[in-house]
Amino acid sequence: MNTYDLIIIGAGPAGMTAGLYAARRAMKAVILTMDIGGQVATTPDVENYPGIGFVKGMDLAQAMYEQTLKAGCEIKINTQVGDIEKRGEEYVVKAGGEEYSAPNVILSFGKTPRKLGVEGDEEYRGKGVTYCATCDGPLYKNKTVVVVGGGNSAIDAALYLEKIAKKVYLVHRRDQLRGEAVMIDRLTKNSSVEMIWNSAVEEVLGDGEVVTEVKIKNIKTEEQKNIATDGVFVEIGFEIKADFVKSLVKTDEAGQIIVDEFMRTSDPNIFAVGDLTPVPYKQIIISGGQGAIAALTAYDDNARRAGRPTGGTDWGSLKK
Repeated sequence: MNTYDLIIIGAGPAGMTAGLYAARRAMKAVILTMDIGGQVATTPDVENYPGIGFVKGMDLAQAMYEQTLKAGCEIKINTQVGDIEKRGEEYVVKAGGEEYSAPNVILSFGKTPRKLGVEGDEEYRGKGVTYCATCDGPLYKNKTVVVVGGGNSAIDAALYLEKIAKKVYLVHRRDQLRGEAVMIDRLTKNSSVEMIWNSAVEEVLGDGEVVTEVKIKNIKTEEQKNIATDGVFVEIGFEIKADFVKSLVKTDEAGQIIVDEFMRTSDPNIFAVGDLTPVPYKQIIISGGQGAIAALTAYDDNARRAGRPTGGTDWGSLKK
């Protein structure tokens, strides 16, 4: 059994910030994760992180990773969490063939991309259908691609792919985009991306080996047409896959894990941070702030158990 003061599940900005703050409080903490950076690592450009005018998403994730490691937090990559159970006052996390034990757990595993869910989606996954523009974009140099979605992630993907591909289409179910105003202006006024409004992808078609076209249906007129393409980049949002913890914590109708102002879940010794919480704004800096709150609260919990003074806040004692 691997014993720690704190176990963190997930290594996006929330999880790595939690690990950084925990390590700086001399807690023995470990992050269990399949990869590093979460959605940040798949974001081409980050322009709204305070103090940094511009940074590649992968570079920001790598910097967070290195800083967290340097502070003393262990990070175990390629470690899939399978189950969490409570044994007395401890929580045992089964991951990667090992068992990890701690009195507090921070859930920070984020969201997973929502599937397109049409015929041909699964058949051509990895053969032209992709859910990561940053990862797979370079493979489509001077080719034609279709981006599906209408939020910031879709806009970001379309603008990024425009620099690589010969032709970029953006298919959106509505007649207006849902992203930030500056991003929308950049796409609609200063790019060559062709918009296909009020439309949805009905089917992904190919030759059995790779994608060759997509069938598009106009939602208002029901008109259908096929568009020749080499790749389909799906950016239609995310969903939370938290089945393995639903017996331990309460979730809302959207599957998000309910937390209080200290990031505690319905189980006061389990915290949830980042995009898997009901916080209305899914931003890097907000996720990081939640991670810091959870780690500092967990530190105070451990201090109370050991009979040591807690950190508290600048203006008084932290709530129990």
